[in-house]
Amino acid sequence: MRKRLVLAVVGTALLVSSFKAWGFDGDPVRSDRAVFHVTTFATGLEHPWGAAFLPDGRLLVTERPGRMRVVDRDGRVSAPLGGVPPTELGGWEGGLLDVAPAPDFAATREIYFCHTTLVPSGALTRLARARLSSDATALEGATPILDVAPAQKGHRSHFGCRIVFGPRDGKVYLSTGDGLTDPRRAQRLDDLAGKVLRLERDGRPAAGNPFLNHPGARPEIWSYGHRNPQGLAFNPWTGSLWEAELGPRGGDEVNVIRAGGNYGWPLVTHGLDLDGSIISDLRSAPGMEDPLKVWTPVISPSGIAFYDGDVFPGWRGSLFLAALTMPGLVRLSLDGDRVTGEERLLPNEVRMRHVIQGLDGRLYILTDETEGRILRLR
Repeated sequence: MRKRLVLAVVGTALLVSSFKAWGFDGDPVRSDRAVFHVTTFATGLEHPWGAAFLPDGRLLVTERPGRMRVVDRDGRVSAPLGGVPPTELGGWEGGLLDVAPAPDFAATREIYFCHTTLVPSGALTRLARARLSSDATALEGATPILDVAPAQKGHRSHFGCRIVFGPRDGKVYLSTGDGLTDPRRAQRLDDLAGKVLRLERDGRPAAGNPFLNHPGARPEIWSYGHRNPQGLAFNPWTGSLWEAELGPRGGDEVNVIRAGGNYGWPLVTHGLDLDGSIISDLRSAPGMEDPLKVWTPVISPSGIAFYDGDVFPGWRGSLFLAALTMPGLVRLSLDGDRVTGEERLLPNEVRMRHVIQGLDGRLYILTDETEGRILRLR
């Protein structure tokens, strides 16, 4: 008992020391372009995955085991919302994943979310929409609007699942993973796995999609050849859609997504298979889009966010990536749609699942932990 107590005290001391080393309620952190503190904004979340600010400044957050909560402006976390559909956890990546309020949420109270679910043929990613009740305690009328078919059989992983709304066209953009067991699905146009999809608000293929009149192709597809894209965001200065995806053993990528573009996986890759075997000798190929940035060794990027706030003027114009494997926060400096530099922030401390900019111009980070937190950079 005494040994366990000593280990617990030592572990806590190391944790506190580590936190203070990168400004956790302690000394400021000085980065290349900013000085900041890291504080705990909210606690008590089990593997938080997706988050989005509501117009009133409250934060809507998902937990991978299947719960959705509202975090008040002071960091108080609500009880789980009612009306959330059952979620199939399965594997280490399935569950309740991303969430996004509709652009007209203030009038409609409509939100979109994705989760994994079981169907007779296996497990799949499902996109759904619902209304947040007026008292923000429940989802009302949750309705599936798209299943990422066909379903995965056996192993359940690589679900992708990030949701963004086009700032200019109002369409729904959804990233989907390749399902892991058969990477070739990412190249198949009759399969929704390993893609970025572009949808109308009711889940129908969006007008103007590149494969609307392509025989044998799913008309929802906007781009294909992706492995496991968990980052999706629009560049507010150029209007382009950026995507981050986890590579295998090496080969994490950041891409600018173009309509109809083939991003290569698994025919072109900078990584090896997880067992060290060669997936492809090609790093580039005619007719396939090259990534803007590649990481080997991997950082395992998940959520991404462009920073256009005023709190950190030196970071304005940057892209931030929440990294799981390094772990930490990665900042890319940009020139339009080009990456010009990289900075590692808060390295080797905690797995980071998502990063978002608050209405107050600060950055908020979801930690991928059983006792998950929301950290705030101020």
